Amino acid sequence: MNQLELIRALPKAELHVHIEGTFEPELMFAIAQRNQIEIPYKSVEEVKQAYNFHNLQSFLDIYYAGANVLVHEQDFYDLAWAYFEKCHEDHVMHTEMFFDPQTHTDRGIAFETVINGLQRACNDAKAKYGISSHLIMCFLRHLSEEAAFETLAQAMPFKEQIIGVGLDSSEVGHPPSKFERVFAQAREAGFLVVAHAGEEGPAEYVWEALDLLKVNRIDHGVRSEEDSVLMQRLIAEKMPLTVCPLSNLKLCVVDDMAQHNIRRLLQQGVHVTVNSDDPSYFGGYMNDNFVAITEALALTNEELKTLAQNSFEASFISDAEKQKWIAEIQAL
Repeated sequence: MNQLELIRALPKAELHVHIEGTFEPELMFAIAQRNQIEIPYKSVEEVKQAYNFHNLQSFLDIYYAGANVLVHEQDFYDLAWAYFEKCHEDHVMHTEMFFDPQTHTDRGIAFETVINGLQRACNDAKAKYGISSHLIMCFLRHLSEEAAFETLAQAMPFKEQIIGVGLDSSEVGHPPSKFERVFAQAREAGFLVVAHAGEEGPAEYVWEALDLLKVNRIDHGVRSEEDSVLMQRLIAEKMPLTVCPLSNLKLCVVDDMAQHNIRRLLQQGVHVTVNSDDPSYFGGYMNDNFVAITEALALTNEELKTLAQNSFEASFISDAEKQKWIAEIQAL
């Protein structure tokens, strides 16, 4: 089979996707109208124009504006269900979705409303498509440590539905160390932990995520290459990096996909995975990311299989499930 057919056929796990970042303009507009919420756009076309941002902050501005229309449990269900349908199209068989409760609780939306809508969609995706999923709750790093502690407390009644905690939003100026105590408490409560580090922020933030937050995975991490000692450690520890190529291009982490370092990282033995991050804003879902790097970096079929295999190995599913998917990948 050719490479496009292989990309479509490969079972994949997505480990870095923000469910609020899968909000397509059409659905945003429809939910805004359903909930009779004023948004500063008169048509779907105007919403699409607003999605043409130029840096992380201008993206976050439209991201949070869009989140404002999410009010009811059904809204969160519809958001997640639309994403699961994309997963089904792209043969994503397992996903570990980030959600940002503070984006919603700060607007007066109950934590329960958010998680119940998302969980119901997860259950339906398993029943209809056989797609398994986990929810990872992220703290917004531009907010205070105190606010993160409050969010962790709010999450405790729903602990069985949340596999881990993460750290996202504006990276520069908000190092992982700011949340060391929150993550210690989360780990004590039994949560797995991940953190965004080394995207806009320096390699030093990756060290902090490893040493202070004691993460199970690094989200992004592409700037780790700037520190040779860090690279040796990532390789030795087989620490997964959840890399998001189209996001890196859109946010100008790289100027051209041909400059992206994912293939170099892979060839050096770093445990890199491919993910979509905020696909409705960044120009594509999982397969779009695979196609973009395959075309720009001349990936081989074996490298594509390794990236798919890495995604399951780095996931939080059981070893038996990992082996099942890896065997399916290797059979292609």
